[in-house]
This record gives sequence, C-alpha cells and structure tokens, in this order.
Amino acid sequence: MPLIYADGSIDPITLFKVPEHFVVFYSSVVNGEMWCPDCRQVEGIVKEVFSGNGPDALIVYVGDRTQWKKPDNIYRQEPWHISNVPTIIRLKDGKEDGRLSDEKQILSQLKTFVKSE
Repeated sequence: MPLIYADGSIDPITLFKVPEHFVVFYSSVVNGEMWCPDCRQVEGIVKEVFSGNGPDALIVYVGDRTQWKKPDNIYRQEPWHISNVPTIIRLKDGKEDGRLSDEKQILSQLKTFVKSE
C-alpha cells in the first residue's frame, strides 16, 4: 500500500532519506480522529491519490494540539519549517522539491502536484 505511517521515533532529518517521494504532515490522532479539521477534510483525497498504483507517501503526525502549538515543535524547526497542517512535501534526491501547505491547495492541486513529480 502506498500510504506508509511513520512511527513517532523518526528523526526529522531522517525523513529526507525515506524511499517515499511525498511526506504528508498531519495532526496527531486524538480520541480516534485527527484533532485538526483541515487534516480530516483532506484525508479522503490523500488516500485516493496515494492508493492503488499511485506513488508512495509517508504520513507523519506532528503531535497533539498542545505539542503542535509550541514554537519549538521539531517540525516547525530546521529543516522542515512546517507552519500549518496539513502540509504535503515532495522530495527529490533527498531535497524538498515542492510543497502544498494548506487544505485549499491540497484539495485543488494535489492530483496535479503528484503527477508533476
């Protein structure tokens, strides 16, 4: 299956070395669902695009609301500088090659973004 879920111990720098070409940053699951409504809104299209014969994507959870809101959250720092979730980053040769950083971009541009890989 093309959607792979990172375990919580993965180092942010190591993410550049994963075999997947896309990294999806989501809010963590709290009480059975992602706490971020925008993440829940894009979940369907993310599953659709990265299913079947689609490219692989790695799902990374950024923490619960309290963890995410802290300025020192590891994903807000170097090298990712994630400022909001959901965010999808395309990797090429171990470097960021493109980014969709809000639910409106993801809903309207994800299919084209993935095809332009």
